[in-house]
Amino acid sequence: MRLVISGGGTGGGIYPALSVVDELLDDPRWETSLEDILWVGQSGGLEERVMERRGVPFAPLPTGPLRGMSPWRMVTSVGRMAQGVVGGRRLLGEFGADVVMATGGYVSAPMLAAAWHKCPSLIYLPDMEPGLAVRYLSPLATRVAVSFDSVLRFFPRDKAFVSGYPVRRVLRTADRQAARAQMGFPSESPVVLVMGGSRGSRTINAALAGGLSDLLRDATVIHVSGQADYDELARRRGELPVALRERYRLYAYLYDEMPQALVAADLAVARAGAATLAEFPSAGLPAVLVPYPHSGHHQQPNADYMASCGAAVVLAEAELEQLVPTIRGLLGDAQRREAMARASRALSRPEAAETLAAALRSLAGGG
Repeated sequence: MRLVISGGGTGGGIYPALSVVDELLDDPRWETSLEDILWVGQSGGLEERVMERRGVPFAPLPTGPLRGMSPWRMVTSVGRMAQGVVGGRRLLGEFGADVVMATGGYVSAPMLAAAWHKCPSLIYLPDMEPGLAVRYLSPLATRVAVSFDSVLRFFPRDKAFVSGYPVRRVLRTADRQAARAQMGFPSESPVVLVMGGSRGSRTINAALAGGLSDLLRDATVIHVSGQADYDELARRRGELPVALRERYRLYAYLYDEMPQALVAADLAVARAGAATLAEFPSAGLPAVLVPYPHSGHHQQPNADYMASCGAAVVLAEAELEQLVPTIRGLLGDAQRREAMARASRALSRPEAAETLAAALRSLAGGG
């Protein structure tokens, strides 16, 4: 099976498909090697850096966003997308693609358009509700895979199916004590993982910094800050007393270490991107979620769903002064935290990557 994958921009558009790649490569029944996979994305984007680290073949394609653009920039983006469609059709022919998988977003648009009437395609929606790109692109796809039963209502019944959200194999099999030992954490100390999405969050970073000393007296903190605030936070870390400094683990970004961080943590603080719907449940991780208010409101339904299942507490952007008190309150209530962890784990679908691999194989004509 010759597979082209298109997706990127953020981790939510990358890691689900990368989990399917792992499934295809690790299980011999799929008869797939790295030479049979091509990842298509934006030049210089996060997806290019991740694929370089993972050794997955990558090809850049022109594309551009349409939401929130000035008229002139929109014309430019449309032109880049048109170039991407032409380039995508050329790539599909040269690579000999049997099937295309897309994870939505403007990065996927040219490849789905290029695949239309040329080869079968599957679009995967990780979120609780489809965004603008998926709504417009889904008619071009042969099949649509969604993470939850409630999302089926947005698509034709004969086209959509529930796959679950695929997570990385290492996350499904990781051991908590081994992860803590690998990251150098004491086994008895609570661990809080704080992150603001693939690019970091200035508001979450500021809210954490405002109460950091108090929080570090209660827990070890893994803080994935993003690059923009990293230098300032590193300076502040250097000003902490030595005992507290050792409990503050600051990273601009975590690549291969993220599964260990998720498994090692007792509580997570994060935006409510699609990855929270699967990676936190896979790790049985309770969460404080702060939906990003400027993403077309895609994140609010994700956060509300996790909260309704008892797996998360939701804070609005305007309530971030309550972030550290909320974290400390949960750290001090082991019974509630354990109940949230059970609720989170109950949402996990460990077979999702296998389901998607089988669907792609079927579309490619392999049974």
